Amino acid sequence: MGRNNLIINLEGVSFSYSAGKPVIDNLSFHLHPGDRIGLVGPNGSGKTTLFHIILGLLKPYSGTVKLFGRHAKEEKDFREARKRIGLLFQDPDDQLFSPTVLEDVAFGPLNLGKSPEEAKDIALNTLARLDLSGFKDRITYKLSGGEKRLVSLATVFAMDPEVLLLDEPTNGLDEETEKKITNILKKLELSYIFISHNFDFLSKTTNRIYAMSKGKISSDEAMVPHSHIHIHKSGKIPHKHKS
Repeated sequence: MGRNNLIINLEGVSFSYSAGKPVIDNLSFHLHPGDRIGLVGPNGSGKTTLFHIILGLLKPYSGTVKLFGRHAKEEKDFREARKRIGLLFQDPDDQLFSPTVLEDVAFGPLNLGKSPEEAKDIALNTLARLDLSGFKDRITYKLSGGEKRLVSLATVFAMDPEVLLLDEPTNGLDEETEKKITNILKKLELSYIFISHNFDFLSKTTNRIYAMSKGKISSDEAMVPHSHIHIHKSGKIPHKHKS
C-alpha cells in the first residue's frame, strides 16, 4: 500500500518539552487504512506525546506530519483533521468540562455544525450504545474515575470519527465494563491506535502491537497478538512454547 493512502504519516519527528533530552526522537510512523495498532511502553517513553503531536496539540521542532495525505503545519490543518480523528485523553478531566454528561457528549456534534436537536439525539444514542442512558443528567465532576472514562469515550464516539486515538481506554474500568467496551471496539470498522498497559485488552482489539522506548518506535519490534493472552515477536511464524 503506497504512502499516498496513509492516514497518518510522520517522518523524522522530534520533540522536547525543554532544551534537554527529546521525548520524541527522530520518529517515523505510518497508519494505513484498516490498521489496528496497540502501543506499549514505559511511562515517559513518549506515547501520549505522540498522540498530541499527531493532532497538533504539540508542535515538533523537526520532521513532518501528514494527515490524510496532506501536510499538517498550521492550526487550520489540524483543525480539519480533528473532525476526522477522535482522541481519548489519558486523563478524563482533560476531556470533560460541561456541567452535565449530556452536555459534554453533545458538545462535539454541536461543534461539527449539528443543530441542538440533532446534537442531543446523537448524544442520547451514543450514551445508550454504551449503556449510559441513565447518566444523561448526572453532574460530570461528581462521576467516579471509571464513569468519567466511559463518558469520555462517549464524547469521542459522538463525533463519529474515521480514526481513533485512545490513550489508556480501560483505565479505571471494572472487569465487566472493560469486557463490554472491548466488544464494542472490536466491532468498529475503523483504523485506530490504542495506548495501553493492558495486554489482554490489546490482544483482543489490535492486529499489531508496537513497543515504544526512548521516543522511538522500531517497526521490526512489532508483535502480533495471538489468541492466547501473551504476545511476543514470533508473530505469525509457526513456533512452539516451552512449558
